[in-house]
Amino acid sequence: MSIMDIPAQAAPKTAVKISSRIWRLALASTEFRIGMVVFLLLLAAAILYPEISGIDPTKMSIREKLLPPLFMGEGWSWAHPLGTDQLGRDMLARTLVGLRYSLLIGVSTTVLMLLVGALIGLFAGYYGKTIDTVLMRITDAQLSIPMIILAITILGVSRPTIPSIILVLGLAGWPVYARVMRSNIMAERKKEYVRGAMVLGATDFRIMFTLLLPLVLPPMAFVAVLDIARMMIFESVLGFLGLGVQPPTPTFGNIISDGRKYIMNAWWIATMPGVFLFLTLTSINLMGASLERARNTIYGGA
Repeated sequence: MSIMDIPAQAAPKTAVKISSRIWRLALASTEFRIGMVVFLLLLAAAILYPEISGIDPTKMSIREKLLPPLFMGEGWSWAHPLGTDQLGRDMLARTLVGLRYSLLIGVSTTVLMLLVGALIGLFAGYYGKTIDTVLMRITDAQLSIPMIILAITILGVSRPTIPSIILVLGLAGWPVYARVMRSNIMAERKKEYVRGAMVLGATDFRIMFTLLLPLVLPPMAFVAVLDIARMMIFESVLGFLGLGVQPPTPTFGNIISDGRKYIMNAWWIATMPGVFLFLTLTSINLMGASLERARNTIYGGA
C-alpha cells in the first residue's frame, strides 16, 4: 500500500465509525424506538395491505358509497374497515396507497436535494474565490424564492407527474444543503490531513470525493431525515391544490381535497388520510430529532 492511499482510506473509515456511533446513541433513545416501530408498521401496511387484500383503490361501487368506518357502529362493512368514499372506493386501500406515493416523493426529493446541494457546496467550499462567489450568488437567488411558490408556479403550467414533482421540489430545496456543505468544507480544507494530501500530490478530485465528501456527507444525511416529513407535507399541499399526482391515483392531498366536500356527513374521507399523515410525520420527526441530538452529542464531545 502506497502512502498516497492512506488519506483516501482514512476518511471513509472515520465516517463509518462516526455514523455507527450516532446510530447506536439514537437507538438508545426511547422516542427513536417508538418512532421506528410506528414507521415500520405503517410502511409494512402500505406495501403489503393493498397487495394482500386484492382491493383496487380506484374501483368504484356506487352501491357501497359513503359507508362509515367499523367503529361508527352503524352501516359499516367488514370489507371496508375505514369506510368508503363518495364513489364507493375503499378508504383503507386508498389511504395506504397514498402513503406509498407520499413516502416515495418525500424520500426521493430529500435525496435529490441532499445530492445537488452537497455537490454545489463541495465545489464552492473547496475552490473558493470566483467559483464560490458565483455558486453562492445562485444559491442566494434560489433561497429568495419560497419553495412552495416555485413548485406551484412550475407545476401549474405543466402536467404534474411523480418525476416532475420530485424534480421541482428537489431543485427548489437544495440551497440549504449547499450552504451547510460549503461551511463544513471550508472548515475541513484548512486541516492538516487535507494539506498533507495536497503535499503528497493528491488531485483535487481525489481530495474532494474520497477524503472530504465521505467525512462530511453522513452527518448531513442524518439531519436530512427531518426533511422527508417536510417534503411529504409539500406533496400533500400540492395534491390538495390539484397540482400533485393526478386522479384516479390516490394521494393524501387529492383524497383530502375530495373529502372536504363531504366533511359534514362523511368526515372520515378527509380525516383518515390526515390521521395516517400525522402518524407518519410524527414517527419520522421522532427518529430525525433523535438522530440530530445524537449527532450534536457526538460532534459536541469531539
